[in-house]
Amino acid sequence: MEKNNDNAVILFARDPILGQVKTRLNSLLDNETILKLYTCFLEDSLAKIHQVDNADCFVGIFPGNNSGFFNKTESSGITLFCQQGKDLGDKMRQAFIDRFKQGYKKVAVIGSDSPSLPVSYINKAMDSEKDLVLGPSIDGGYYLIAMKGKVFEVFSSIAWGTDKVLNETLQRIQDGHIPFELLPVWYDVDLPEDLKFLKTHLMLMDQAGLSDGSMTKSILDKISIEQE
Repeated sequence: MEKNNDNAVILFARDPILGQVKTRLNSLLDNETILKLYTCFLEDSLAKIHQVDNADCFVGIFPGNNSGFFNKTESSGITLFCQQGKDLGDKMRQAFIDRFKQGYKKVAVIGSDSPSLPVSYINKAMDSEKDLVLGPSIDGGYYLIAMKGKVFEVFSSIAWGTDKVLNETLQRIQDGHIPFELLPVWYDVDLPEDLKFLKTHLMLMDQAGLSDGSMTKSILDKISIEQE
């Protein structure tokens, strides 16, 4: 790949394969609908990283590009790689290490579970003068982590997949005396109640003239997500 900017933004994403994505939505939707929904999450997330100011775009795929969904992204200037590591912390750490080795000065990682996330929040992380930036999520995790200059060791001994991730990460940051900034709080979509909130939120955002999450909104407008 050709390096065009000093900044890199990485989307961490699951390969969209039937029955292997957003499985916690199974009580609400069938697998085929979940797969269509997740591909819309991905489309919105890909559009989002393209809009980040002065940054090269990457997608870290787990477990691999077996579906072929991401093949088209390489022609649009996005570089693909497979996530490497035993847990999410290892995978993010390695992604940061590899980008810094390539000469990037500021690197941000976002997830694919926040299709409504404003691009301005990612730009704010990139513009920060702090060594580390976190975007806190209301579920106790974070939707973004960015680092400047080098990898700061904040990924070890974290209870990934729990509501303790943010607090434990903040403790690592404070223990390491790392200058950091917190972005505004946002939310991931993992559970049925999250999806119902997202549908309402995207409707209100659309009425306010905001276009974030437009692909996701288009499919949510077509499916019923009312629980029994």
